[in-house]
Amino acid sequence: MEKIETYRQYVLDIYNDYAQIKPVNLQDVDNQLIVDTERNHYQLVSIGWDRKLFSYTVIFHLDIKADGKIWIQVNNTDRDIAEELEERGVPKSDIVIGFQPPQYRQYTGYAVA
Repeated sequence: MEKIETYRQYVLDIYNDYAQIKPVNLQDVDNQLIVDTERNHYQLVSIGWDRKLFSYTVIFHLDIKADGKIWIQVNNTDRDIAEELEERGVPKSDIVIGFQPPQYRQYTGYAVA
């Protein structure tokens, strides 16, 4: 359980850092952190108006599974969030690139499941 708490804090730290970034070309779009600590689901979304169009984009979606592995479900940025987790001390064996097809995960250098 302690590992999950530690990983939760790492995820929240990364999300909070990223949530502070506001694109200059999207003045009416805000970043929102959506956190379900009971089930360990974490999303960072941008939401608002881009001129006359409503915008809703999932920036990051990570889950921490009961076995303590962090699943990167969505990463719609150029940041290497897996590397950022590693830099904080998460071993590659505890990171799953969930958006990669299962048959290709073995080539990512991270856990397959």
